Amino acid sequence: MDSLTTNFIKTREIHFSNVDPASNDAREALRLLLDTPSIENVRALNNDCIQVSYDLRQVTLKTLEAALVEVGFHLDNSLLIKMKRSLFYYTEETQLMNLGHQHDQASSTLDIFVNCYHQRKHGCRDRRPEYLRHYS
Repeated sequence: MDSLTTNFIKTREIHFSNVDPASNDAREALRLLLDTPSIENVRALNNDCIQVSYDLRQVTLKTLEAALVEVGFHLDNSLLIKMKRSLFYYTEETQLMNLGHQHDQASSTLDIFVNCYHQRKHGCRDRRPEYLRHYS
């Protein structure tokens, strides 16, 4: 691998909260992610944690974790893990934005918030007609 490619390969840990002691979410997630084309490497660190290497240009940690949650896995939501997760999400989004990659999900979320803001009644609106607003 050249140095440009290694900048895009991220290795992260995904921690699970095993709700059922008989289940092993890390092992099941490992099996699920092994067949994913954008994943470079997956390995289990223990019963509650896997280590995933992936190409940032193809998938982000946020997308991976969202997919795992959607399938039914329970992620660890302790304070330290949530802080690390937020930091990784931010750095990956920033790196992609600096390289000019656009995220449809982020832009659509922004559009939703802007639309809601315009629909809401608030005190920032000037009720005067347009021709009276610019009268000097």
